[in-house]
Amino acid sequence: METWEDDRVDQRTCLICGDRATGLHYGIISCEGCKGFFKRSICNKRVYRCSRDKNCVMSRKQRNRCQYCRLLKCLQMGMNRKAIREDGMPGGRNKSIGPVQISEEEIERIMSGQEFEGEANISWSNNGDSDNSSPGNGVSESNQPSPVSTPSSRSVELNGFTALRDQYIGTPVSAHYQYLPHLLSCPAHTALLPPQPRSLDPQSHGLLISQLVSAEDLEPLSTPMLIEDGYKVTQAELFALLCRLADELLFRQIAWIKKLPFFCELSIKDYTCLLSSTWQELILLSSLTVYSKQIFGDLADVTSKYSPSDDELHRFSEEGMEVMERLIYLYRKFNQLKVSNEEYACMKAINFLNQDIRGLTNTSQLEQLNKRYWYVCQDFMEFKYPHQPNRFPDLMMCLPEIRYIAGKMVNVPLEQLPLLFKAVLHSCKASMSKE
Repeated sequence: METWEDDRVDQRTCLICGDRATGLHYGIISCEGCKGFFKRSICNKRVYRCSRDKNCVMSRKQRNRCQYCRLLKCLQMGMNRKAIREDGMPGGRNKSIGPVQISEEEIERIMSGQEFEGEANISWSNNGDSDNSSPGNGVSESNQPSPVSTPSSRSVELNGFTALRDQYIGTPVSAHYQYLPHLLSCPAHTALLPPQPRSLDPQSHGLLISQLVSAEDLEPLSTPMLIEDGYKVTQAELFALLCRLADELLFRQIAWIKKLPFFCELSIKDYTCLLSSTWQELILLSSLTVYSKQIFGDLADVTSKYSPSDDELHRFSEEGMEVMERLIYLYRKFNQLKVSNEEYACMKAINFLNQDIRGLTNTSQLEQLNKRYWYVCQDFMEFKYPHQPNRFPDLMMCLPEIRYIAGKMVNVPLEQLPLLFKAVLHSCKASMSKE
């Protein structure tokens, strides 16, 4: 039976983000998105960080950008955490509980995690509302990496970079990717190198890095991206071009795997499993770094000749908007750091060697390889860039962000990809011209 209060809800907007309200949730009128976010944050005892001034704008399109400020506003507007069932099951313990007013001190205790001390483990996160958490803006205000939360989270030190690495290795991978056929073959057997000692001597790790770089195809992409002046590109034509580019980039990743120095130390099944789970991340990383001049040059010129219809603009999803904003940020980050081929090769290997992907048969060997290239990359950067102590953390923090974006892109409707790429490339090219 509908009530006067139900009619009022239909006319109201979410007190947190302004989206259409769906009811009275945990004491205040809110949307399903903020309701779910508040419940996850409290049930999982999440502790977030804001990399700005703790006063981020909350709107339907921007609410996912800063989890800290979103949770802060939930508490400030009166969302009642005691109305959430402790077992996390649907339905509040007391649906009649209304909004609550709590002191600034109690809000601070919740936001800092002090309220959760003595309870279950705390997971740390930054911006971006997702169980596959991302670093948001990459680094905290102190330029130290922010630990990344995972569903199987454990306590971590706020500025402990070793803990960050362990958390990153444990980040789950989206299960949306198709399992690729066995495209790989092993021509010969080579011995697995023993774990390398930590050293800042570039010669000690120079061979490993040069092997990774040699495995890369750094030649320009062969997919034609030149177009006549005055030609109007259709949505279907741009989509077809994006598919051809993805095909070429994927083919290069397959060829890259066969040239890896440790290729024959793992089974074909494991390599196929790794590739099927990370291919989007590998393509994204290469597009933002070693192939960026073509992607943000030639491809951007093609997308500039595509004019989306009003209907396409109207239907552009919130997922597409979030992916667009994060891609633009990530491009600017890489462009600022000017990632070298050596750094790119190490980042790619580290991201690829994820022993937590389901279906793998030799996780211990994968972990050993991952650690090796993690330390090789760290030593290389510390030696080559002694005056940039935060360079290695900054680049490593980009990897969870790439993984997050790749997972989000799965939810973007295919017909929206042309508009997404046009918006991203146009914005990035415009920022390049200003520099």
